[in-house]
Amino acid sequence: MSSSAQPGPQAAYLDAATAAPLHPLAKQAMMAAMAEGWADPGKLYTQSRKARHLVEAARATIAECLSVRREELFFTTSGTTAAHAAVLGGLAGRRRAGDTFVHSAIEHSAVLHAATFAGAPTTSVGVNLKGRLDLAAWEAAVTAPGVALAALISASHEAGTVQPVSAAAEICAEAGVPLYVDAAQSIGRMGVPPGWSLLTASARKWGGPSGVGVLVVRKSMRWVSPYPEDERPYARTPGAIDLPAIVGAAAALRAVTNDAAAERKRQSALIERIRTEVPRLVPDVEVVGDPVERLPHLVTFSCLYVDGEALLHALDRRGFAVSSGSSCTSSTLRPSHVLEAMGVLSHGNVRVSLHRDTTSEDVDRFLAELPGIVAALREEAGI
Repeated sequence: MSSSAQPGPQAAYLDAATAAPLHPLAKQAMMAAMAEGWADPGKLYTQSRKARHLVEAARATIAECLSVRREELFFTTSGTTAAHAAVLGGLAGRRRAGDTFVHSAIEHSAVLHAATFAGAPTTSVGVNLKGRLDLAAWEAAVTAPGVALAALISASHEAGTVQPVSAAAEICAEAGVPLYVDAAQSIGRMGVPPGWSLLTASARKWGGPSGVGVLVVRKSMRWVSPYPEDERPYARTPGAIDLPAIVGAAAALRAVTNDAAAERKRQSALIERIRTEVPRLVPDVEVVGDPVERLPHLVTFSCLYVDGEALLHALDRRGFAVSSGSSCTSSTLRPSHVLEAMGVLSHGNVRVSLHRDTTSEDVDRFLAELPGIVAALREEAGI
């Protein structure tokens, strides 16, 4: 007598805000680059010239997608490394002007940790209940004496709220303070308004490989490397670049930029369904973030009377890969500083973020199974 195993739940990866699946064109480009781009691009022989050509072609592609000059764009080993370099180098380059670092209360933890590491006095500017920057408080902070650098994330990596970068940049320009923008969640999905002096992004957020960060330093910005001297061409951060990964990152960014308008429309409709249906299907749920000025691919909601980690594991058992709390601090069980700054529930929350392969059927199944999962956890907790 034979028996067959019961099929498990169909997997649905819904954590693209952490890392999107590798774009097929990125994989193809990386495989080709591995054959031609293994030599040191800084040398003078034939193999190095081939490698250097690949690097510069990738740099030109990414620069074009970001609407910046090639000589303003530098590669780092991750988005985190790029954020550290932006903050540390930006503060170092502005020592004569001051040492205070102004930032929104919802910046990525990498930005906040870099400021702490630099020992800079900081001014945190609050947000409203929807997670949008308080521009009046921003102006008061930026125009205070001794401000060296200001930082504003382009859109919240947790709540999805798009920030008023253009207005904040105008305030900074009038005060003579350079603005750093962490655009990790925006690049490849929507444009970033001009007016900034420093910008960073992470390739794995747009479907490129891990291990590639982007640092853009405008020509008008005085940026001083916080690292030991490095005589490599275009050296802003230490270490050799991962050439195949950079080529793959450029291919992916070109592809997603070309598809951005269509994907923005498609994903925004799916996210709107989640925003509307979850509160209807699950009692005692709070959907956070601005319902209009938001990223097209991301939504976070908080479930009262449910432990976030338990909810994460329960969803994982049903084949749903999502984030809970801060994507950077959930493993430490610390409440999200972003959600706390917004004044919303910081426990029992789920962040759903979509990518190019997410289907309507994935969302249908998530909405169908979530109510039972939450109800079971509440029952286990005696609620």
